[in-house]
Amino acid sequence: MTTYLFPPPPVASLPIEGRAERFPVNRLFFVGRNYHAHAVEMGKPVDKSVERPFYFTKSPSTLVESGSEVPYPSETQNFHHEMELVLAIGQAGFRVPAEQAHELVYGYACGLDMTRRDLQLVARDKGRPWDLGKDVEGSSVCAPIKPLPGVVLDHGALAMSVNGQVRQQSNVDKLIWNIREIIADLSLFYHLQPGDLIYTGTPEGVGPVVAGDVIEGSVEGVGTVKLVVGPAE
Repeated sequence: MTTYLFPPPPVASLPIEGRAERFPVNRLFFVGRNYHAHAVEMGKPVDKSVERPFYFTKSPSTLVESGSEVPYPSETQNFHHEMELVLAIGQAGFRVPAEQAHELVYGYACGLDMTRRDLQLVARDKGRPWDLGKDVEGSSVCAPIKPLPGVVLDHGALAMSVNGQVRQQSNVDKLIWNIREIIADLSLFYHLQPGDLIYTGTPEGVGPVVAGDVIEGSVEGVGTVKLVVGPAE
């Protein structure tokens, strides 16, 4: 029997709609600038004809369930919301052709990629990694997974509000790189595994939140997500 100096952390996991079992989470992948209007608002327009998707990752320890309260993070004055459709991988795949991408899909969820925007932009402009801006404790919010095995979503209204005021509103059909393309491209770099989550990108309307704010979002046909921003520690 293996013994450890201190107890290892528990396996990160999420509830699954209609099932008692939980979805064990392996890795968290995020697609950057995957809606044209958001790319423009970030000052980095995307030309799909000459560019490929790009990605960043976060530790599974940043994962929190919908309905949680997370403290306003340290060392930032500009904490932003980013509402996203989350893809849950259920089958292993490497160098997967786009026409076979559906085979890897287990289901979908609503998610929030919470971001220290001020730190991210400083890092971006200096050519440094985004980790301090993105890999933030409690910043990967995810709702229960809706099983849709083999289904590739190509449309669905997406919306998000803060304290009841709509901030983000778009549709999954506006993704620059769609679900099939994301799976195919990411699988060129990684052996995708059951338990991987892919946050597929956020539309325009990202903005700051403060302690006490209540964030609520939805994706048509998938579900809803909620987060409460607590006081800074």
